[in-house]
Amino acid sequence: MSEDKPADTVETAEGNAIPNGKGHEPGEEITASAITPPAEAGENPHRTENAEANLPESQEFLSGMEEKKTTHFTDFEGKTSFGMSVFNLGNAIMGSGILGLAYAMANTGVVLFLVLLTVVAVLSSYSIHLLLKSSGIVGIRAYEQLGYRAFGTPGKMAAGIAITLQNIGAMSSYLYIVKYEFPLVIQAFLRVDKPAGEWYLNGNYLVIIVSISVILPLALMKQLGYLGYTSGFSLSCMVFFLISVIYKKFNTPCPFTDFAFNSTTIGLNVSAMDPGGEPDPACVPKMANLNSQTAYTIPILAFAFVCHPEVLPIYTELRNPNKKKMQHVANISIAVMYGMYFLAALFGYLTFYGEVEAELLHTYSRIDPYDTLILCVRVAVLTAVTLTVPIVLFPVRRAIQQMMFPNKTFNWPRHIAIAAVLLTFINLLVIFAPNILGIFGIIGATSAPCLIFIFPAVFYIRIVPKEEEPMRSFPKILAACFAGIGFLFMIMSLSFIIIDWTSGNSKASSGH
Repeated sequence: MSEDKPADTVETAEGNAIPNGKGHEPGEEITASAITPPAEAGENPHRTENAEANLPESQEFLSGMEEKKTTHFTDFEGKTSFGMSVFNLGNAIMGSGILGLAYAMANTGVVLFLVLLTVVAVLSSYSIHLLLKSSGIVGIRAYEQLGYRAFGTPGKMAAGIAITLQNIGAMSSYLYIVKYEFPLVIQAFLRVDKPAGEWYLNGNYLVIIVSISVILPLALMKQLGYLGYTSGFSLSCMVFFLISVIYKKFNTPCPFTDFAFNSTTIGLNVSAMDPGGEPDPACVPKMANLNSQTAYTIPILAFAFVCHPEVLPIYTELRNPNKKKMQHVANISIAVMYGMYFLAALFGYLTFYGEVEAELLHTYSRIDPYDTLILCVRVAVLTAVTLTVPIVLFPVRRAIQQMMFPNKTFNWPRHIAIAAVLLTFINLLVIFAPNILGIFGIIGATSAPCLIFIFPAVFYIRIVPKEEEPMRSFPKILAACFAGIGFLFMIMSLSFIIIDWTSGNSKASSGH
């Protein structure tokens, strides 16, 4: 059982006191001040290394520090390769958000969408930089512990609660897709036109079956690293989705006809031209477009790159970890997802234009519910979404352990119980929950800005010592502006959504 030892210890570091991060006794101040000097001392060589000054002593000192750091802070030697880490982080980013992006583009226009997507991607990368910098300085690789070092218990609780809300929101939306899509897929494969209440066509039963048979076993893994293979598979399912969306664009006539009328008009869909040779106005892409639904677009896009709770656990398990290597993992994951998001949104939008629905795949079913390719795509998306749930569950379990059992070592019963309780709760939520856009919008507008913008910036400002970067230094001012953007973003999104709901024309509240 040679494998067991390091695995045991990572959970120890996860679930219990990371020596540097805790200070359980009343003399918390003393602990903190006692620990600060080595942390700063450890940072000096970091800076010389960054400046690429080749000082062998300091390099030697650095590697000594690094060695001490790893054993001291995480008591765990990472085993996960670079590629697997990219897969895991990519899978954490790539959620069901991709299904709503064509709808987002229909409500912003192509150019505005591209601008927003680019801004969100760049900001996500910068905020991962802030997280890694803070975690490097104090040698802690847990989001909640960074909160503890910056603001004591309130900081830890705030981070833990935001991660829990964010990821429960994400898991709910994934399971919501399973509940919604799986019965339709089975129905189409079995060619059942009018379901007579068969149990296997009931989304609620199917969600529970998938949770117990697929998600729970994967969620019980000890380490995230083991999920690299399922993540790779999950991403390849999404690549298949993307290829199909692009292919469909060239195979779907523009003013498309619903399946109901399709049989009669099959010979008439010649082109998108009116008799006068003018392009049909419904088939011209809008470059910029603002309407009441634009309000949802911003949170859906913000939600598109949230992987911040997973960054530090993945960093902990990275083989030979350092800040630069982890930043590369993050940048590659974000860049690949950025490309996939834009292409999926663009081709989904160019297929249906203004007719696109909040859930892209449903729009295809309106043309032909029995389209084999689209059925396969739906199975692929279901698989991808199901395999993302365990990855998203890890940080929630970690956050709950940090908040409720901060000084306990790893034990299997608790590890299993937290996962089981979480999954039960999310299943209940999904079975009795409102529409998916409501889930996306509200959670995207509250916890996502906290995790992407506000926390990384505020923790960074508090954790980086003043001697190294005074409060007026450029990086800290930039971080403060970054937190400001987060607040703006949150207020804007929430007010949009509230206005939209009160005016009563919201797609989210109409149970569409």
